Amino acid sequence: MRLFFSVVLALLLGAAGAAYLWLDQSFDLPTATVDLSIEPGASGRDIATAVSDAGVPVNTSLLYAWFRVSGQSKQIRAGSYELDRQTTPRSLLHKLVRGEEALRSVTLVEGWTFRQVREALAKAEQLKPESQAMAPVDIMNQLGKPGTPAEGHFFPDTYTYSKGSSDLAVMRRAVHAMDKRLAAAWALRDPSTPLKAPEEALVLASIVEKETGSPKDRTHISAVFSNRLRMGMRLQTDPTVIYGLGATFDGNLRKKDLQADTPWNTYTRAGLPPTPIAMPGRASLLAAVQPAASKALYFVARGDGSSQFSNSLDEHNRAVNKYQRGQ
Repeated sequence: MRLFFSVVLALLLGAAGAAYLWLDQSFDLPTATVDLSIEPGASGRDIATAVSDAGVPVNTSLLYAWFRVSGQSKQIRAGSYELDRQTTPRSLLHKLVRGEEALRSVTLVEGWTFRQVREALAKAEQLKPESQAMAPVDIMNQLGKPGTPAEGHFFPDTYTYSKGSSDLAVMRRAVHAMDKRLAAAWALRDPSTPLKAPEEALVLASIVEKETGSPKDRTHISAVFSNRLRMGMRLQTDPTVIYGLGATFDGNLRKKDLQADTPWNTYTRAGLPPTPIAMPGRASLLAAVQPAASKALYFVARGDGSSQFSNSLDEHNRAVNKYQRGQ
């Protein structure tokens, strides 16, 4: 009898030892990585089956038993995960409990138009293109912003997402980020600003973004446009004209282009254009509502990225001759 119990005990200890070793043995994956999707509400047994179905060669009963014995089965989070050849049963559970999803990222750049945003999202790795066939107005409706133009209403930043996420989900985050940043900037506006609403601040910020070559000039450029708005003087800014030309712009702005009337041509129309012309960053948002204390009405590029500011047309003409014509 004593021998019998000794054999049983040895077998049990051996099995326990084997199970312990199994926990730290890497899965023999058929490929370098395997994608695993865990649905919300999945049970421990469902998750073990999902691991196997994803292509991981594992005994599902043994994996489920590990989930149960660990006491963490109900803490596993839904999401999209990526397993590699270093993944073990122990590290797998750790990953699933911590919710360490396989994340990708996409960067939306300051000064981009909505067309460029869509192009970047369409090229983003493992991002579901749900908005691909949608018009901008339909996209904004989907994002809960009916009647809001798509242009300029997405905050430029780097956004992470799990594999298989919708591009609309990334857009929604970018829209909410811009709403938050714009509201924060508007709350800090200079009391003397000629801007009457946050939307006007967003439009002006987009122009400042496109006109700024040197960051230190940002608030001075804003001051020029703010001064012009107070006087009822046309903004006469090239980036708005280029935006209005759309796909017909060939990279060379001509005199006839400045005379071609569109809603965004600030040479032919007074005041701000009807929509932003690009995505402004935080610095441009703040510059739009906090312009420098300046009486300047003109500026011209110096050729080194910075601008020369002038209070009068005579001053400006001299600056143009110096910096643009080399006279």
